[in-house]
Amino acid sequence: MHFESIIKQLKARRNELQVTQDMLADISGVSLRALKQFESGKGNPTLETLTKLSDALGMEVRLDVKNNQTES
Repeated sequence: MHFESIIKQLKARRNELQVTQDMLADISGVSLRALKQFESGKGNPTLETLTKLSDALGMEVRLDVKNNQTES
């Protein structure tokens, strides 16, 4: 699963709030190393990790699931 756009939004929000990566790691409980990897486009965060980061930044992660099969 690709979380590229979600990570970009989280990073933009972090910068908007003037929260450092160190601060976000402490607040969210996500390791600083993992956070740096995600923001640099390396690594794939779990939904749980994305939720921790978004909660710490006052955001909500919402995934839409679509059924691409057509009914006969």
